[in-house]
Amino acid sequence: MTSRPEYLPERLALLSGAQAADFLSAGLLEGREDVPSIALNKVAEPLSGDEARWLLHRVRDLVDDALAMFGGGRPTVADAWLAPRLHDTLRLTRAEAADKGLWAYLALGVAPDYVVWRHAPGPNPDGSPGSVARDRFVGTLDKQTFARLWWAAELFRDGVDYRPAEVACGNQEMFNSALRLDIIDHRPTAQAFISLIESGTVGTGREVNALLAAANAAAATLMYDVIAPDVERDGGAVREWIAAAESAIPPPRHRLPEGPAEERVPEESVRKLAAHFGELFREGRVRGRTSRENE
Repeated sequence: MTSRPEYLPERLALLSGAQAADFLSAGLLEGREDVPSIALNKVAEPLSGDEARWLLHRVRDLVDDALAMFGGGRPTVADAWLAPRLHDTLRLTRAEAADKGLWAYLALGVAPDYVVWRHAPGPNPDGSPGSVARDRFVGTLDKQTFARLWWAAELFRDGVDYRPAEVACGNQEMFNSALRLDIIDHRPTAQAFISLIESGTVGTGREVNALLAAANAAAATLMYDVIAPDVERDGGAVREWIAAAESAIPPPRHRLPEGPAEERVPEESVRKLAAHFGELFREGRVRGRTSRENE
């Protein structure tokens, strides 16, 4: 199995897609090889400045703890634990978090062992080893191993409260599908989805997929931000949260950290959309259900 990099520099860096491609060998994707970490760091671009949030060991320590806690079980279980703590550890603006170079470096230069552990498929039918998909290292923000965790925490947190993000990442269909939808950037929509999971209205992967499809289709004719307005976002709260990284301690391992002190999503907006989405779900047919089950 792919191992922890032998060489870990002090600070995080950026790795372009072309640079990353040189290290995505078949052996790595099959978990048989390690990343040549010294060679990789020769071509990576270290992040400028001396901010504490760019210290590499903070992320690596978190990954080590995740592997220690979940390494002997189902890899998917780690998502709900790691997402809010990665978000708290890597205090980024959304513009910074949109840089694929940072996530590629995390996947190849900091924690390739985690990527392989989390996303390695079973063996192929002929007995040959399965390969991790390349996009888990260098893919889009909804596919790349660490980007999807960070963005799930960002889009599903409710102000300081990461609990909704924990719920979202604990449901693989919500986690895998919602990040692809533009509507998830509307905070009341995201919280309404969580409300429906917690109430038991939806639970199975098929049900969550049907809910997301119905809500996304309805958005073509109904403006969710009009019928369920959000408060104005407070950029100052995020800036203060980022600045506080200079003196922040590692996120707690056995309770959730606190996110930026933004105002929470209006409860009335969440209630309106939860009721609307619930009705859409009840009116629709979940793929594969019989007529009797759908009544």
